[in-house]
Amino acid sequence: MPNNPERPRRVNIAPEGPLLVEGPVEVVDDEGVVHVSRRFQVAICTCRRSRTFPWCDTSHRRRVEPAAAEKTAADRSDHGEARP
Repeated sequence: MPNNPERPRRVNIAPEGPLLVEGPVEVVDDEGVVHVSRRFQVAICTCRRSRTFPWCDTSHRRRVEPAAAEKTAADRSDHGEARP
């Protein structure tokens, strides 16, 4: 459904993920370049890891939290495995 005064554009914030915006949209990046999508919904990258920035390519999913990495390393050492 198109954006209009009776129904504003909806933006969903995904925890640890992108902004999901009802389209079509125009996104202006920090260099002033306008990126256009005619899709019914777009995912806008908020972590800046995307190779297709400003569009999300799910690169945020590959991020390892520092605490999780330390726990994994500690678990390996508890089991007699060498740390990388």
